[in-house]
Amino acid sequence: MGLRVSFAQASACGPRAENQDALRAVTPPAALAASKGLLFALADGVSQCADGGLAARLTVQALASDYYATPETWAIAQALERLLLSQNRWLRANGAGQPLLTTLTALILRGRRFTLAHVGDCRLYRWQDGQLQCLTEDHVWDQPGMQHVLKRALGLDQHLVVDYRDGELQPGQAFLLVSDGVWASLGDAGIRRILGDSTTPQDSVDALVRAAHLAGSQDNASALLVRIDNLPASGLGDTLAQLGDWPLPPLLRPGQDFEGWQVQGTLAQSRQSLIYRVLDRQQRAWLLKTLPSALRDDQRAAQALLLEEWFLRRVQGRYFPELHGLPQRQHLYYVMREYPGQTLAEQLHQQGPLSLNDWQDTASRLLRALGQLHRRNILHRDIKPENLHRGADGELRLLDFGLAFCPGLSGDEPHSLPGTPSYLAPEAFQGAAPDARQDLYGAGATLYRLLCGQYPYGEIEAFQHPRFGQPTAPSRYRPDLPAWLETWLLRALHSDPAQRFETAEECLLALEQGERQAGLRPTPLLARHPLRFWRGLALVSLLANLLLLLAWLQH
Repeated sequence: MGLRVSFAQASACGPRAENQDALRAVTPPAALAASKGLLFALADGVSQCADGGLAARLTVQALASDYYATPETWAIAQALERLLLSQNRWLRANGAGQPLLTTLTALILRGRRFTLAHVGDCRLYRWQDGQLQCLTEDHVWDQPGMQHVLKRALGLDQHLVVDYRDGELQPGQAFLLVSDGVWASLGDAGIRRILGDSTTPQDSVDALVRAAHLAGSQDNASALLVRIDNLPASGLGDTLAQLGDWPLPPLLRPGQDFEGWQVQGTLAQSRQSLIYRVLDRQQRAWLLKTLPSALRDDQRAAQALLLEEWFLRRVQGRYFPELHGLPQRQHLYYVMREYPGQTLAEQLHQQGPLSLNDWQDTASRLLRALGQLHRRNILHRDIKPENLHRGADGELRLLDFGLAFCPGLSGDEPHSLPGTPSYLAPEAFQGAAPDARQDLYGAGATLYRLLCGQYPYGEIEAFQHPRFGQPTAPSRYRPDLPAWLETWLLRALHSDPAQRFETAEECLLALEQGERQAGLRPTPLLARHPLRFWRGLALVSLLANLLLLLAWLQH
């Protein structure tokens, strides 16, 4: 069972002619709730500006719609930051010469955690076991007579600064969002008393708004209360498994028709997966991936397969295999396009190390694929030649997302070491959390092997605890390697992650700039025409000796 909450909201004008507060609650379908969460927001328009009510309403509306349009794999704070910075620019540009200002407090509940974003003087409280805790700071001037003057608000400054905070959820706790029209009149003691006396969320918010105006508040009063009724057992994988809840396909045989697919035969089978080659009704080739029968009752394996498909659907593009929509699916599997060609591991085995030109093209494509992946907040964690496929169409595609990881959505078992040891970053062996630099190390180790036919630190077995010093210089195996390219590759493979490239974009830029700068420098004659160089040197030496001989004879 997923996250379940009860919530209620109330708002009243009070003595004012217009209510410039805006409330919003969004509870999306279960799959989207698992990846993006539930959203609750309160905005309080600043009455002294052009139209504070409009600013508040447009802000919560933009937040509610645009937040769920951001990539599902983005971190919550990352998505909120992008949206709020954009909304701040819009408010500043559309005030017709007068500022459009509003405060905002937003709460996202996802899985077993909460995230809040806050700017202004609304408040968010946590209420549990009779204890009331304010989780936000009022962004007002702390000077006599200026306690209600905002120093931060949406639309106020060109450079918006938003407070973010996250934490663990607990069953039975509640979160209360209130405007200053409530908390300034009742104080924490009054709010605590009302929450303690109320029986339902709706009773609580109605009583808070009513009590604020009875206490003399001259402002709009708004309150939104969210109570945690049930927490999910784990993360996104559990939720996807519950939503799918499909049985495994039966053992498929060549010639069989299965849910509209014509089975050609088994392509590959391991302890973790089973892949069939199938044709669609237009006789196009696809690969159907499912689990072997031994994992029929393994819930964790089912979660992993569904999560792998979920990740792939969110990075569709030229560097990744195309997935089929599967409108008629009734079993646990997914289908991806089969591309003519071979993996780079097969190419290395058959043809040996890549030429420099082919290698640089491969490096550029791999880094672009990783950049696209990382911008969506997904880590591959198993970069190696076996998972890179060069199609007959010339495209390089990144395969096998079985170990992919999304911070905030994926979970790992403690002390697990996912990936192939020879391509794992040194810090992974020390238990470091997954990050983009580990993927970049894997890319560096892969490129080293494709260039040299060797591993940078030697082959590492799963049972080993390797020590990393300096990798073997690639020029030892490839004397034709330019010095700048060796420097680039050694940086990508540095044992200290702080000394590596930070992002795929930085790594790609260094590669392209190094190549361009090397192209601008004239190539020495010795490198371009070594035979002509040595012949010329011998001729010059002969002439110099003859001149010396003539000078000696004249004396």
